[in-house]
Amino acid sequence: MERISHPSGPEDFMKLSILRRLDFAIVLVSALPMTGAGSPVFEVASILSGTFKGSTPGNDLRLDLRSVTTDPQHLYDLFFECTGKYQRENVRRQGLLRLESQGANVYLGYIPHFDATISSLSPEATRFTESEANAACGLILSPRGDGFAGETPGASCAMALRGAVGKWSVEIEPGSIRVREVKSGETLRFKRVSK
Repeated sequence: MERISHPSGPEDFMKLSILRRLDFAIVLVSALPMTGAGSPVFEVASILSGTFKGSTPGNDLRLDLRSVTTDPQHLYDLFFECTGKYQRENVRRQGLLRLESQGANVYLGYIPHFDATISSLSPEATRFTESEANAACGLILSPRGDGFAGETPGASCAMALRGAVGKWSVEIEPGSIRVREVKSGETLRFKRVSK
């Protein structure tokens, strides 16, 4: 039985050198998201990541938010999927949540996918049609209590959110999400069921 513990020639030395660089690169890339600890964008991504279930009457929706790689400048983007029933109507929505630093605040942009077959694993997860890109909407989340809160700019999100007309407030904190229509007070609450 032959035991190889040291490179025996230049080719083996190069292979070992490449493998070590690859291992280092993998460790470095996997550590990048952790380097954001303490930043507002990292905190929002941490709060939103996972699976949430509706906890208000008539809200049988499930929210799945998973990390998705778009580019090196956006390490905390999340793929968003909403499935289930709301007041006995079937619902299926998906899209990309883009998180960007705004000092102590976080810009949360939502770009919808109108094609229901796209998932976080699809090659098209981070590619959008012109109509999807034009429907995008966003809000600024500011620190509040243990989490963050903000409001949509009004009717400009109606296309992205498919009929959710009006101004909506969003409050997130570890383990929960609350979305409320400002004028009517209609409220959707979600509790985290898994990370």
